[in-house]
Formats: sequence, structure tokens, C-alpha cells
Amino acid sequence: MSGKLHKRRLRRSQRLFDFDRGLDHRFVAGADEAGRGCLAGPLVAAAVLFDYETLSVGDRRILGGLHDSKQMTEEARIEMFPCVMRAAARVSIVIRSAPGIDRRGLHVTNCQALGDALARLEPGPDVICLVDGFRLPRCQVPHRRVVGGDRTSAAIAAASVLAKVTRDRYMREAAERHPGWGFEEHVGYSTPEHRAAIDRLGISPLHRRSFASVAYTQLGLDGDYEVAELDDDLLEEELGHLEGPGLEGSDEVLEIDDFVVRAEDDADGVEADLGVARH
Repeated sequence: MSGKLHKRRLRRSQRLFDFDRGLDHRFVAGADEAGRGCLAGPLVAAAVLFDYETLSVGDRRILGGLHDSKQMTEEARIEMFPCVMRAAARVSIVIRSAPGIDRRGLHVTNCQALGDALARLEPGPDVICLVDGFRLPRCQVPHRRVVGGDRTSAAIAAASVLAKVTRDRYMREAAERHPGWGFEEHVGYSTPEHRAAIDRLGISPLHRRSFASVAYTQLGLDGDYEVAELDDDLLEEELGHLEGPGLEGSDEVLEIDDFVVRAEDDADGVEADLGVARH
């Protein structure tokens, strides 16, 4: 990386931290999601809590390249993931499956997942909570909507990195169980190759069958595609891949050992809250 590019990234990251510090709160939490506009796979929401009184110079240094995850290279996101995990006071990650999205609707699922991610941080009254783009109906946690939050707030940008890396890892592992759709390349997003695979193969158990999302509407799908067999045993298997055995799978995804909250299955048996990591 050239010196000029490195300095530009540091300045960009500094603006994110300046925004958070300008809120005049010691504790700032941010929430963001990944996968909202995908044709296949889960929606992943993450929340990150920074304690700006104890955030060290070393923490700030390792977070120097932090930005909106969509603007970072895959390599940079992967490198940033453990940096966020080390620097944050608390993090939480919530996964909502494709069948759950079909049942509740995309927007409802998105808002609930973001709210659940914030709630699992157990923020006290001294924490200011920020959400990228959305005000969350029925969320019990007081929060502020920040338009373009992943380009504005360090806490939200950090959450966007955790959500994106977690989801991409899952989709690439899922590609081994569901070959042919190219999940290892597009991770479920709408691309010409993905649409061609749907035309050729139908939709997989990971695809969102409601066709209610914006992504499906834009494709003009009429619901006539063949659907791979989807039964209760298959859904349980998918959950198993999502969570892993107990918390071991969560540790593998999050690369951290000190989980203090057990993973909980949603009532429909196909969803997972991976837990909360605290330092």
C-alpha cells in the first residue's frame, strides 16, 4: 500500500471515530447487517460496543483501516475482523435464516435482527446506540438512526465488518454442500452468473422462496422455479452448519473464546444468535 493511500485511509477512519466521540458518550454501540438484498442465504446482523474511555492507542492503531465494509476489500475485511473483536468492549452477532425471512418478510426480519443484536449487548442508559439507516419499530433499546451510518460511525462500520465477514464465511462453506449455484463467488447476491444458475438448476434450500425481497422483484421471478426438496431434517442440518455443535461453531466463526451467553434457537428451529463476546 502506498503512503498516500495509507494516510487517506487513516484520515477516513479518523472521521468515523471523531463522529462517535462527538456524541459525548463514553459508550457507543453500532448495529449493521449483511445480506439484506441477497437472493439466497441468511441475513446477518451484528452490533459492536466501543468504550471510548478505555479504547487504547494500540486499539485505535489496529482499527486504522476501518471503514464501511462494502468499501473494503475482502482481504482488508478479514484482517479487520479480529481487530474489531479485540478492541470492542462487547459484540453480538445474530443470524436469521432464509425460511425465517420468507415467513416474516424481509424488512421485518431485518429490523428485528438489528434490534436483537443491540439488545444482546445489554446496553445501559449510559450507552448511545446507533443503527445504520433504519429506525427499528418495537425495539426496546433506545437508538438513533444514522443514514449512511457505516460511512459515518466507527461503531456501525465495525458492526458492518463483523456481519459481512461472518455471512461470507458461511456462504462459502454452504457452497460445498450446495454446489452449482456459485455461492463461493457471489455469496448469494444477484449476479448474472447466479441468475443463470437459478435458470439452470432451480433454487436451493438456501434461496429465499417468498420472492418478496427487492432483489427477487427486480429479477421478475414468477415463482415457477423448481425448488430443491426442503424438509425439517434439511432445515435442522442447515442450522447445524450455521451454529456448529453448541458454541464450538460460534467460536470458529467469531474467532474468540470467551462467550458468556449461550446460543439460542429461534422458535422455528432454524435460526441462531451466536452469542455475545465481552472483554
